[in-house]
Amino acid sequence: MPDTTSINRHTAPGAQVHVCFHCGQPLPAVAKPEWQVRIDGVDHAMCCPGCAAVAQTIVDLGQASYYHERSAFAASAEGAQMLPPELRLYDNADPRFALDEGSRETTLAVEGIRCAACVWLIEQRLAKLPGVQSAQLNVATERLYVRWRSDDCQPGDILAALHAIGYAAYPYDAQRHGEQQRQAAKTLGRQLFVAGLAMMQVMMYVAPAYLADDGTLDDSMAALMRWASLLLTAPAICYSALPFWRGAWNSLRAYTLGMDVPVALGIAAAFGASVLATVRGHGEVYFDSVTMFIFLLLCSRHLELRARRKAGAALERLQHALPASATLLDDYPASHAATLVPAAALAVGQVIMIKPGEAVAADCVIVDGRTQLDLSLLSGESAPVAKDSGDALPGGAINAGSVVLARVTSIAQDSTLSKLVKLVDRAGRDKPRIAQWADDVAGWFVLALLLFALATFVFWYWMDGDSAARAWPIAIAVLVVSCPCALSLATPTALAAATDRLLRQGVLITGPQTLETLHRATHVVFDKTGTLTFGRPALQQTVQLGLMQADFCLQVAAALDAGSGHPLARAIVDAAAAAQGGTRADWQATAVDEIAGRGIEGVLHNRLYRLGSAGFVAELSGSAPPHDAGNGVTPVYLGVAGQWLACFHLRDGLRPDAQATVDYFRKAGKTVVLLSGDNADLARQVGDQLGISTTVGGYLPDEKLAFVKRLQQTGAVVAMVGDGINDAAVLSAADVSFAMGAGAALAQAHADAVLLCGRLGAVADSARVAARTMGVIRQNLGWASVYNALAIPAAAVGLLNPWLSGVGMALSSAVVVANALRLRRGT
Repeated sequence: MPDTTSINRHTAPGAQVHVCFHCGQPLPAVAKPEWQVRIDGVDHAMCCPGCAAVAQTIVDLGQASYYHERSAFAASAEGAQMLPPELRLYDNADPRFALDEGSRETTLAVEGIRCAACVWLIEQRLAKLPGVQSAQLNVATERLYVRWRSDDCQPGDILAALHAIGYAAYPYDAQRHGEQQRQAAKTLGRQLFVAGLAMMQVMMYVAPAYLADDGTLDDSMAALMRWASLLLTAPAICYSALPFWRGAWNSLRAYTLGMDVPVALGIAAAFGASVLATVRGHGEVYFDSVTMFIFLLLCSRHLELRARRKAGAALERLQHALPASATLLDDYPASHAATLVPAAALAVGQVIMIKPGEAVAADCVIVDGRTQLDLSLLSGESAPVAKDSGDALPGGAINAGSVVLARVTSIAQDSTLSKLVKLVDRAGRDKPRIAQWADDVAGWFVLALLLFALATFVFWYWMDGDSAARAWPIAIAVLVVSCPCALSLATPTALAAATDRLLRQGVLITGPQTLETLHRATHVVFDKTGTLTFGRPALQQTVQLGLMQADFCLQVAAALDAGSGHPLARAIVDAAAAAQGGTRADWQATAVDEIAGRGIEGVLHNRLYRLGSAGFVAELSGSAPPHDAGNGVTPVYLGVAGQWLACFHLRDGLRPDAQATVDYFRKAGKTVVLLSGDNADLARQVGDQLGISTTVGGYLPDEKLAFVKRLQQTGAVVAMVGDGINDAAVLSAADVSFAMGAGAALAQAHADAVLLCGRLGAVADSARVAARTMGVIRQNLGWASVYNALAIPAAAVGLLNPWLSGVGMALSSAVVVANALRLRRGT
């Protein structure tokens, strides 16, 4: 504990010293401290609400151990930084956390997200913070993505800004975030119960006033009913309506007009007028209306909360599936003694035991045993996949068979599932243009609504001769009937539901504009190898072109291709192993250099070899190839200085769903293009087989990029579907892009969507979902706009009373959310 000697020197002799547990400042001389925080089961006194807030935040962040480990009191709350240790990593100069010079980013989980109003408020507040470059809050997953300049801003500034508007944030942790979500759902359920109970009881007391004829209910009984209604409404106002009070207060503290402001004003105005009428003994009371629209609005919030949980369910399953621990065999093969270690502590080369039902902690290769893998979470494949000794196991897959021992090939942070989670994170960082438009409109809508409600009140007050008898309830109805939340929920709820559905079908959306742009695409460009074809070509024939035997040439080619991930290279390596009875020749090439789109070169047996296209090898051999492979096969040439050695004929079959996918886009009015790095004749043969009129072959990566850019310059919106390293640049340049799930990681990192399922037909499925999603978004925006255009004027002319306005607002949000959730079911 900190030393209090310095404080004692400033205290009168004999006086009992009481100091703030957080900052060490003397406490006010009172019998019981006004502010206390429970830390590790003990209440500790605080000198001010600021210190209490900071201490409570530290406890809530799970950092109570700070008070046991500190060597001095903290600074006073005025300058305190509510910074968890995890975020201090982003303050240093470690290049792992740098996006570019001076920039940092992190993912935070934010507590207290209630609806689209919270998203709007948080993003608006952080956008005004100096040094913050971007801040996007994903309403479906409740994760905040922040990027900032480390010279102008620190993580503590970001957390303090969030705390100032009433939100607690912490570095994202799947387990803790799930617990927080469950707790928030329970709290909302209790508030909904109290509001419903209050509403039913108040209705019992106001019913006699509605049913009684003139003069049959005496004044004393009417007054008793009003006071009873007031007492029953108080719990709904003080507890159930807390989300609206907090939301409105947080907005006003941030000098913004959030969507909770008109709701809170409407509740306060109706309740205040009712209390005043009850005290005076005359005038209209609206206790029934107040309790009813609190209940209905909470029903709407509860529906929105469930919708967000459902819409983000598949994404959350990815997060929660990351295994936290692994069973390590420290001294394998000498001993099978096992130790449970954190998954993050695994190193390449270590051997782990994977038991039935466990998730694979990191990418690895089986060294002992055979099993069945459940890959449904990674690829959408429901049937278990058999794996034997020597087979690769992707991190995140579930062992659905027997115990196996596997050697780690990449650390847990670089596992297949971790990479997918990173892509998921990227998916929520930005908003589509249509969502940004809806948010901007909603922000101005609140201001216009408040001004209109004020104008309505003034008009009716003047019309009734300085009487608020009608002006007050009409103004309340205008405030309550509006639904900016429906406007802001229209787009994100639909996009989240569509994203969830596609992920369950094995399509991972990683870009914010993916569905919107895919729907607008005019040209769909396909790569050939690994995209329209399986990408698993097989060696058909080895043609000897020089003095070396064909088998020797095959082994040389396999040595050059040993480290390549290209499908053609894998086919040659597999063919060489099969020729050797399942084993590979122990040859290792040096100075290997792979040139994308052309081939590979390396030194073997003190000679420089080249393997690849005819033009690439001809630069080394010094002459034109003496062999023409003909149509229907992909030729791969091998040569040395001044000599051609061999030509390998490889053939790749079309995917079974390639024809249906191409036909779908043609019927949809899209221009389909085949853009391949293979020779033009082979590309044309595949194009003719699929009925693709525009076929381009023999293009290098930079030529592919230039081709797509030329299309874009003519006004085309290009959707690109590719596989492999060669496609990374063009995938990045296209307006929207899809990468095959079995393709190179680099290609996937540059794509807007990844086909985890490995089905080409999933591109057409995505296009169908995109069309339906845009339709649902237009329906939602149209409904929200038409509803407000009709309901607000109706309330302004007195056709809707406050409780009917509450019904309308709740139903408006419910219609939007229910319509969006249809996308998850495919109806």
